[in-house]
Amino acid sequence: MSSFDVGQLILMGIPDTELTPETASLIESIQPGGFIIFGRNIDSPDQLRKLTDDLRAITKTKPFITIDQEGGRVSRLRLIGSEPPNAVQLSQKNNLDLIKRHGNLTGQLLRLYGFNLNLCPVLDISIDEQADNSLRGRCYGENANQVITNAATFNKAMRSKGILSCGKHFPGYTYASCDAHEELPTVHRTREDWELIECAPFRALLPDLDCVMACHTHYPFFDPGDKKVPASLSHTAITETLRNQLGYDNGLVMTDDLDMGAILNEFGFEDTIQRAILAGNDIVMICHRTEMAKEALAILEKMPPQSTTDSLERIHEAKTKLQPPSQFTQDSVKDLDDQIWDLRVDTLGEELANEKSIEDGKRSPVETY
Repeated sequence: MSSFDVGQLILMGIPDTELTPETASLIESIQPGGFIIFGRNIDSPDQLRKLTDDLRAITKTKPFITIDQEGGRVSRLRLIGSEPPNAVQLSQKNNLDLIKRHGNLTGQLLRLYGFNLNLCPVLDISIDEQADNSLRGRCYGENANQVITNAATFNKAMRSKGILSCGKHFPGYTYASCDAHEELPTVHRTREDWELIECAPFRALLPDLDCVMACHTHYPFFDPGDKKVPASLSHTAITETLRNQLGYDNGLVMTDDLDMGAILNEFGFEDTIQRAILAGNDIVMICHRTEMAKEALAILEKMPPQSTTDSLERIHEAKTKLQPPSQFTQDSVKDLDDQIWDLRVDTLGEELANEKSIEDGKRSPVETY
């Protein structure tokens, strides 16, 4: 198996707003399966579209080009445009037409900037909006049925515009009492309670999700014992439960960012990469330590081919659904931005619409991470 093939298992971040010679050389040597864009990569509409065009041009196999564009504070594109309302604000209006508009506009905006996969919808449930678990404002309801109805509406609308979706964060940050960006949460739930509550949105939406993101939360019922194993590295959670029990056998599964404190504080890098693949993930996400993508490739190359064959087939199948970018014009940028602003006003009212979300990196790095 060639290193080119195995590189498909890596989704990596890049450090700058353009492809420097050093970054270009690294990408050419790894040939990763995809890229994730953060605020550090965004400067202007023209610059962003050129960056995604350049990423496609430098890879031999069509890459996933992804971003977190949920709405509210977790909307990377608000740096160069209007901020869409967040999931809580939309769900509280109890108006599915607004959520459908949000999905349609999100899909169109991402296609315009050259993306083909969005890391949403969030399928966690808003149990406590004040909890420091990174979910504030990001959930589509206070119970499973609300999340299913609202997230499904957004998901269908966005996918209709040619953007693949990723349901997150399986098996759930819902009851986490700390932020996985900082440390590994442990959630003490019975399997029966989890299946009834947190699992329900995933079970309902799995047939219509292009991908699922596995989160860094330790559930003792999945992996009892002294060593706390996050679900993202758990064979019980990913293969036995998500794939076998819930029937997501052929679906694409990726880890949450492996550069988060929940992982960095608990596991060495080689152990992390090996565990992620053996657990049943298809894609390992390395968002911030760009230079580690080369080391990840070396680790993957040493793994038995049979441990990566199924993942490579699932990645290939998912990539047959990728749509090309739409034509980029300044008029299109302005038109979509105006529509997003109108959606914001219709959701929040004129006064609240003018109050942008406050970036509070001290509370959770999720806005800027």
